[in-house]
Amino acid sequence: MQGFAVHEVDPALEVAVLRELPALAPSLDAEVERLWQKARARLAGALFNGRVFSADAITATRLSGHLTEFRRIVAQFAQPELHAELRLRPLAVNGIVRVAGGILIGRRSVRTAYQAGMWQLPPAGSVDAGAVDGQGRIDLVAQLLRELAEEVGIAAAREEVGQPLCIVEHPGTHVLDIGIPVRVALDEATVLTQHARLGNGEYEPLRIVPEPGLQTALAELGPALVPSARIFLSRLGLLKEPGLIECSHAANGESAN
Repeated sequence: MQGFAVHEVDPALEVAVLRELPALAPSLDAEVERLWQKARARLAGALFNGRVFSADAITATRLSGHLTEFRRIVAQFAQPELHAELRLRPLAVNGIVRVAGGILIGRRSVRTAYQAGMWQLPPAGSVDAGAVDGQGRIDLVAQLLRELAEEVGIAAAREEVGQPLCIVEHPGTHVLDIGIPVRVALDEATVLTQHARLGNGEYEPLRIVPEPGLQTALAELGPALVPSARIFLSRLGLLKEPGLIECSHAANGESAN
């Protein structure tokens, strides 16, 4: 957990786009493009340069930022030192899905640009331009439910979605994972069938771990489980992780291009 920072958030957290995409110096833009094309070649073109939200300022009640190019984020993944110039903190929604059999976990596809092959709490995905309304406000719940339908193959109602738990900032990449609990009134067999029929292949395999056995199951995964998952499950009282007390609570801060 060393280096991960936890940002506390208010249940009524607001997320807003407040500025335009900043221009890059020609030399920096060329390096971003080089790294982007390298990643696309490695993943056989399975990347799309869409617009996703990056936070410039974080407080407990508000995240403000801009929509950036996904290629810039991929470049910062490839060379974390580029954060000094790009100053990106991409926001991703993370669901903690409880079904009528336990907690949903899945292993990320090896054909992903970030955390390929690691175990995670699905759904999870970048907050993109589709979640932004005409006033620049971002609907995190809409983004989360879209990810749930696309990645897992199930639909859930807004009233089944809980309040955000916290934001976990990854060292190096500066990805901001915001954990949001979801309860789905489906049994294990139905969830797995829906995932096999309608899921987009982001997670293979998908598992449902009974809550009484969660501690043991996740201990067996060890470092193959992304640290943010342990933090979110701990916040829900589903996991006892003594090491989490070492995770620093970041002060509110700002960064801007």
